[in-house]
Amino acid sequence: MTTLPAPSLAERKRRLVADELTKAALSLLVQQGFDAVTVDEIAASAGMSKRTFFRYFASKEDVVVRFLAELGAGMRAELAARPAGESPSTALRHTVRAAIDACAGHADHVGLAGRADHARQTLRVVQLILGTPALHARFLERQANWREELAAELATRLGLDLATSLYPRLAAGTALTAFDVVLQRWSAGDGTDDPAALTDQAFAAVAPALDATPR
Repeated sequence: MTTLPAPSLAERKRRLVADELTKAALSLLVQQGFDAVTVDEIAASAGMSKRTFFRYFASKEDVVVRFLAELGAGMRAELAARPAGESPSTALRHTVRAAIDACAGHADHVGLAGRADHARQTLRVVQLILGTPALHARFLERQANWREELAAELATRLGLDLATSLYPRLAAGTALTAFDVVLQRWSAGDGTDDPAALTDQAFAAVAPALDATPR
C-alpha cells in the first residue's frame, strides 16, 4: 500500500480556513435559507474578510459542493477498501451506507454528547440541498461524476473493461439511485427513519440485479 505524504503546514492551514468558512456558511444557510444569506455575512460569521472567502470559494454554491465532493471521495475510498471476494451488492451497500452515515451525521470524530447536534445540523444541510433548486442541480451533477468514479472502481474489482462492459455504470447508477431514494426518504421524514435500515431495504430490492453475472 502506498503511503500518501503528510500535508504541508500551508495545506493544513488552508484546510482549517476552508473548514471554518464552510461551517459558518452552512450554519447560516440552514438557519436563513440559501437566497437570504450573503457572502459578506458568511465571511463576517467566520471572522474573515469577503476577500478571504473568495480565495477559497467562487460562490455560496461552492461551499455546498465541497461538502458533496467529500461524500463522493468517501464512497470511492469505501468501495476500494471492501474485500475482493464480496458480492457487488454487499460492497456497494457498504459504500452507500458510508455516505448515508456521513449525511446522517454519524461521524466518528464526534463524541456521543455532540452526535445529536451534529446529526440535526447535517439533516438541515441535506434538506437545504434537496430543497434548493440551484443546490439540487449541483448535487445531481456531482452524482454523475460519482457514477463514473464508482464504475471505474467496479470495473477494476471485477476485471471488466469499462469501455465495453455495460455492467459497471449500470451497477454504479443503481447504487446511487438507492442512495438518492434513501436520502430523500430520510430527509422528508425529518430524520425520524433509520437511514441504515432504509439502506438495507433498498439494497435488498436491487441485490439480485447487482449480483447477476456481470458482462
